[in-house]
Amino acid sequence: MARAASATIALTVLAMVAFAANSLLCRVALRDGHIDPASFGGIRVTAGALVLAVAMRVRPRPAAPVDWRAAAMLFAYVAAFSFAYLTLPAGTGALILFGAVQLTMFAVGLARGERFASRGWAGLALALAGFIVLVLPGVAAPPLGGAMLMAVAGAAWGVYSLRGRGVPDPLAATASNFLRALPLALLLGLMFAARAHADIAGGMLAIASGALTSGLGYVIWYAALRGLSALQAASVQLSVPVIAAVGGTLWLDEVFTARLFVAVVAILGGIGLVLMDRARGRG
Repeated sequence: MARAASATIALTVLAMVAFAANSLLCRVALRDGHIDPASFGGIRVTAGALVLAVAMRVRPRPAAPVDWRAAAMLFAYVAAFSFAYLTLPAGTGALILFGAVQLTMFAVGLARGERFASRGWAGLALALAGFIVLVLPGVAAPPLGGAMLMAVAGAAWGVYSLRGRGVPDPLAATASNFLRALPLALLLGLMFAARAHADIAGGMLAIASGALTSGLGYVIWYAALRGLSALQAASVQLSVPVIAAVGGTLWLDEVFTARLFVAVVAILGGIGLVLMDRARGRG
């Protein structure tokens, strides 16, 4: 039991780092004009599908059951996320994205009868307080179109995460989802072909996002989900903007402020309490 819990925590940490890296890669690519969002999303899904197809051939295994809903949610998340960051500041986008993820996963978890004990609720409250400290002060009223797209991305990611709970083979399931999302991503690219542009840096950033932090990162996340309740899975994702903010400080020359330090301590401490809690009624 203790070994399984440790493995779940380790997989969860790796997945959160991958998600944060996705934000950093997308931020650099779009902020600096290296690529357009439709091309970024198309290359991202293509690279993920290819690397997962190779992994399936290296280690053959039975095909996963087809889950078109998961594939559709994966595509919706990638597309909406890319276009939303054309108009949203990073802090505002993170607030909307993870707010939508929380609402989606909490609503489903509570509807299924999941509940935290007192320590878990205290941890969630602490993490939410830290998250608000991180992103709320100074955010501007977001453009309506970008805000709606990011809310769609958050809801889609919440559903995609819930679809992955309990899959017997995370690699096969993720490979299947990427393969089925690929035609939609290519169609999106064709629809915006007139606005397409990409330099070498933009292409490499999209490939890295798709092959590494998306493709392999989502395999790790599906594996972690087997040991997490829906409420825990929702809560731990509050760590992503913290990791992204620290990464921005280290690699994008962003300032590490006192507010960021307080938020890091509160969010990571709260998540620690959530993971230590045994959510009741997990199913």
